[in-house]
Amino acid sequence: MVAQIATTANTKKTNRPDDDFRARFARLAENPDQLPPDKRLHALFDLAWERTMAWNPEFATHVGYEAGDHGAWSDMSLTTIEDRRAQYGDPLPVLDAIDPESLSASDGLNQELFRKETEDAVEGTRFPDHLMAMDQMNGLQLSATRMLVMMPTRSRSDYENILSRLSGLPLLIDQTIALLDVGLTEGWTQPQVTLREVPDQIEGLIAADAMSSPLFHPFKTFPEGVAEADRERLRAEAVDTYTSHVAPALKRLLDYVVDTYAPRARESIAASELPDGEAWYDYCVRLRTTTDLSPREIHDIGLREVERIREAMKVVMADSGFEGDFVAFARFLRTDPGFFYDRPEDLLAGYRDITDRADAELPPLFKTLPRLPYEVIPVPDYADGSQPAAYYLPGSLEVGRPGYFYVNTFALDERPKWEMEALALHEAVPGHHLQIAIAQELEALPEFRRHGGFTAYIEGWGLYSESLGEDMGFYRDPYSQFGRLSFEMWRAIRLVVDTGMHALGWTREQAIDFFEQSSGHTGHDVKVEVDRYVVWPGQALAYKIGELRIKELRAQAERALGSSFDARAFHDVVLCEGSLPLDVLDRRVHAWIESQR
Repeated sequence: MVAQIATTANTKKTNRPDDDFRARFARLAENPDQLPPDKRLHALFDLAWERTMAWNPEFATHVGYEAGDHGAWSDMSLTTIEDRRAQYGDPLPVLDAIDPESLSASDGLNQELFRKETEDAVEGTRFPDHLMAMDQMNGLQLSATRMLVMMPTRSRSDYENILSRLSGLPLLIDQTIALLDVGLTEGWTQPQVTLREVPDQIEGLIAADAMSSPLFHPFKTFPEGVAEADRERLRAEAVDTYTSHVAPALKRLLDYVVDTYAPRARESIAASELPDGEAWYDYCVRLRTTTDLSPREIHDIGLREVERIREAMKVVMADSGFEGDFVAFARFLRTDPGFFYDRPEDLLAGYRDITDRADAELPPLFKTLPRLPYEVIPVPDYADGSQPAAYYLPGSLEVGRPGYFYVNTFALDERPKWEMEALALHEAVPGHHLQIAIAQELEALPEFRRHGGFTAYIEGWGLYSESLGEDMGFYRDPYSQFGRLSFEMWRAIRLVVDTGMHALGWTREQAIDFFEQSSGHTGHDVKVEVDRYVVWPGQALAYKIGELRIKELRAQAERALGSSFDARAFHDVVLCEGSLPLDVLDRRVHAWIESQR
């Protein structure tokens, strides 16, 4: 997601057998070296980041952590997971021993956010959601290829790391099967209906010819820095590893999912139907929204937003000159051939044109812009049938990887041109790429703040960014304006549907019907969206809740400052402390307003 700051943690090697994080946290709590509060706090951040990098070597590769074990996968054995979950609270005694009054304002905020993240993680150990290790949106059948494809490929050692990870896949597969099996026993499974695409996703990685598997992508080409002899050896080892070990393990996983897991998975869709599920959903709602809003309160906010946006859509429909009702207008937009591309490459070119125009319009609205570039690329074909219309994956300056704006070229007859501007502004700039890359480049912040975040802030910013298109020269015809409102409607519908299914007893069919009736959308995309909410309880609530708060704060600033309000300065205030819980963002904006007065 995501120039880096050098810390003491960056000089240490992760995954050492003698690393004893529990003892090191305890020593830091006792403080025998008499570290002053600020140095003790940053020693805690460094130690916690080192632990994160050791436990999550994929994340270490993702952020470009030099000392990480870039040939390893996370240990997903149940014993290790349970042992590590028991250690989540180890930093708390150190935090308790540091008086916030002894710290600077910036470190006081660092301490506050670190405590929140730690306490949230500890609270989450009550729920064994790690047992639901695979669904249509998550799992090694998707993450393994993404990992191998995004790894650095600049040297022989880089390829040795990729080969090591390829070799480690069979163990990861067996660990995943073991987790899923325990989930079956304990009643923690994803709903059966959401697993229908998973066999095809796994099968898409299995090929008689290793070179045809998406997992083999890094070995198809080599940089000039890798000698020809090394290329041949690495490719031959990769073919043997894939053919002899990886492909059979994938077949084993496929058989397990088809014959055992999917048939025995639960038929219910509500998170509340899981053991302790009602408490889990409440936790997910608090975690994702960083508020104390109840599911019912969020549901009602969603209903009001759906009604408001529907009225705005009717106005746009009238402005277009269309003669007919809303249903007919929605059908026209979804069926007229002029609104669709015929070829995937044309869809991609259309998105690239939009992002090029958006890039040129950023300076009037933003003082701070990131250095990290981004690219527009297609969703891999082995996963496109179960993935949303678009999504963003962060890059890394350290490893020379740009951010990626993924565009789904599957089912072109469901990718209308009028929705493209809003989607591009959300996923690329000024949305996710701008916000996440800026956060990564805030070198004064601790690593956990540069590479982490709060969903309501991140997705709220993405949705807020769509509205900035008005000031950037987009939405100049009623159809694109309708597209913007259509995406805002999707986010409002999420408040209703997510809470409806997980807390209020709605069926999947009710959710689909409400979605179609409220949005005018039908078909494949609606089912994909609803099933996404099923397997990510609470995540879909973050968008609208975050956007509403950011817009409210901007309105308050405009009223208070009048003609002296500066959108560029406001955006710096929102963006240049990284991702924040909504209450902390509220404090920050109001402090800025007072300073401007």
